[in-house]
Amino acid sequence: MGIATTAAVALVGLEGHMVQVQAHLSATVPGFTVVGLPDAALNESRDRVRAAVTSTGLTWPVRKITVNLSPAGLRKRGSGYDLAIAVAVLAGAGEIPSTGLDSVVHLGELGLDGRIRPVRGVLPAVAAAVDAGYERVVVAASDADEARLVPGARVTGAASLAQVVALHGGDPALVRGVEPVRRTRTSRYTFTPGDMADVVGQADARRALEVAAAGGHHLFFVGPPGAGKTMLASRLPGILPDLTEREAVEVTAVHSVAGTFDPADGLIRRPPFEDPHHTATPAAVVGGGSGVPRPGAATRAHRGILFLDEVAEFRPSVLDTLRQPLEQGELAIHRAAGVARYPARFQMVLAANPCPCGMSIGKGLECTCTPTVRRKYLGRLSGPLLDRVDLQVEVLPLDNVDRGRGQAESTESVARRVVAARQAARDRLRGTGWTTNAEVPGTWLREMLRPREDISDLIDHALSAGMLSLRGADRVLRVAWTIADLAGRDAPTADDVGDALGLRRGGHHG
Repeated sequence: MGIATTAAVALVGLEGHMVQVQAHLSATVPGFTVVGLPDAALNESRDRVRAAVTSTGLTWPVRKITVNLSPAGLRKRGSGYDLAIAVAVLAGAGEIPSTGLDSVVHLGELGLDGRIRPVRGVLPAVAAAVDAGYERVVVAASDADEARLVPGARVTGAASLAQVVALHGGDPALVRGVEPVRRTRTSRYTFTPGDMADVVGQADARRALEVAAAGGHHLFFVGPPGAGKTMLASRLPGILPDLTEREAVEVTAVHSVAGTFDPADGLIRRPPFEDPHHTATPAAVVGGGSGVPRPGAATRAHRGILFLDEVAEFRPSVLDTLRQPLEQGELAIHRAAGVARYPARFQMVLAANPCPCGMSIGKGLECTCTPTVRRKYLGRLSGPLLDRVDLQVEVLPLDNVDRGRGQAESTESVARRVVAARQAARDRLRGTGWTTNAEVPGTWLREMLRPREDISDLIDHALSAGMLSLRGADRVLRVAWTIADLAGRDAPTADDVGDALGLRRGGHHG
């Protein structure tokens, strides 16, 4: 009888759980069983592991082999346990020493030829292992760069099972020169924002963009086709500050699980930008799918921008799924087997035409839509969703005066003001756990401004007139603080609150 133990990691959403992989070999009727709530892909590892071991040049043990994945109550999914299962079986059979294997984490899928294939989610898996006290990690050669991004991890990249056998004290003569299996990804994350200097005119919309960047506020542009809504929105990531080290690790972990991360570029240090098409399904936007729920566009936009162009064309069921992450900063995807949680603290930017023909702006003399059609078009955006959008701005067509003006400000100069305003907010909020004005709860804001009767009167009047909900009042105060931060003031004035009210109501269509 032989028994050996090594370690692997189960990912549920972005949360890693340590898994003990135990192999028990007994001299009874030969067989191979995997227990511990494996899914179909993991059950198939029996055939992959057997073929990989024999392709490596080792003899498959003719015994009753039972592999237990502990804790048994945690559902295990995917092919990333193959390498750990093979190592545990070979150690139980005496092909490699079992001493010390229980403190080594193995992550990788095995091909039938014995080569180790990369898997998704290596960065959060290795981070979970290090947090649990495991330092030594063995991964596929093409996953090694990603694994090494985790501080404190001692990473070994291996191209084949034979190399892992030799690493743990097995027969080194089995090692042959093999080409590592290259990573495949759904699409590499790349986005290069244009320069703000390319935007002609649109002073009000540019200012709203700067306020949104400085405070982390959600933004809604309404305007006719060709006015520059999409151009403005795509420049927002460029004026946002770099991600902090902690934020960069969070964002990179998301894109690792999504399969859109290239470790050769290191950690993702710029805010991501996601712009799903209006035909996207709820699963594509918020995540889901059969089996293991995958991150959707809302999660891939974590710490960055989720841009919904032609938002009135999105299905209402898709838009309503965004209300939870807008309030809580995370998505909980429920399945029969459990709940996968993904971070989703993004800035939402919406853009829409005012009506199907797009010309219902100003007096709307050129609009060909009926009043009922106009009302229904933006009426597809629910009140609770729009109430969560701090800045609602009309983007009007350019006139000859706008087109004739000189060179507009560049992204670089706007970004400097945004960084200064963000730093002022961080200094004020130090020790609270919040970093941007958009995160601050209304109770704190109201307490800070309680002595200011002029501000209270403005807000009370807007509430009495039905211009604001209570949630909207809190959001106006958040924007007012951001305007004050951009101006270098210690606290907002009544003019700042009036300005914030105007920015919130500027794109209102009812």
